[in-house]
Amino acid sequence: MADSIYTKEYRNVVKRLKEARLNAGLKQEDVAVKLGKPQSYVSKIERGERRVDIAEIKIFAKIYQKTIDFFIK
Repeated sequence: MADSIYTKEYRNVVKRLKEARLNAGLKQEDVAVKLGKPQSYVSKIERGERRVDIAEIKIFAKIYQKTIDFFIK
């Protein structure tokens, strides 16, 4: 994620998204199926290549059984 154009704060959100997925015991493919998206969608978000908005974070929070605060603190 060294090439990310995003702020340190945004990189922390991305880090927490990946951390939450791993803690939930899910693979990127599992999450992609739940989202109805290709695995590359999840991969690009986790690498900081695709920006995720608050509406998407809300969906990830539900999948990972976390509060939105977990991702933005």
